[in-house]
Amino acid sequence: MNNWDLIDSSAHKILGVYLLDKDPKILYDFAYSDNLWLQRVGMISTFHFIRNFEFKDTFEIAKILLHHDHHLIHKAVGWMLREVGNRDFQKAYKFLKIHYSEMPRTMLRYAIEKYPEETRQDFLKGRK
Repeated sequence: MNNWDLIDSSAHKILGVYLLDKDPKILYDFAYSDNLWLQRVGMISTFHFIRNFEFKDTFEIAKILLHHDHHLIHKAVGWMLREVGNRDFQKAYKFLKIHYSEMPRTMLRYAIEKYPEETRQDFLKGRK
């Protein structure tokens, strides 16, 4: 896989499904790699975990990629954090409250996209 569309439409359906009941170490290896596409696979694969209400690996891989410099990673991490929030607002909120000030703006915006307007503005203005 060598583009965001292929990764976004398949990583969670293939690798995520396969790893749900196995050691997800490979996702961490991907996140730590120097390959943008592997890093995105590592993050997006956790979407299947999220759909099964397992958020630990999503949060841990998000922390690894928190300071990444590429917008495709910012969007992937923000999207997965938003998906966690769709299922467990409090856990996503707690993670964001700790890390929002370090996040690239695009990552934060994706993560808080569905939050109430006042809460979104508090995050964006650094009042959390």
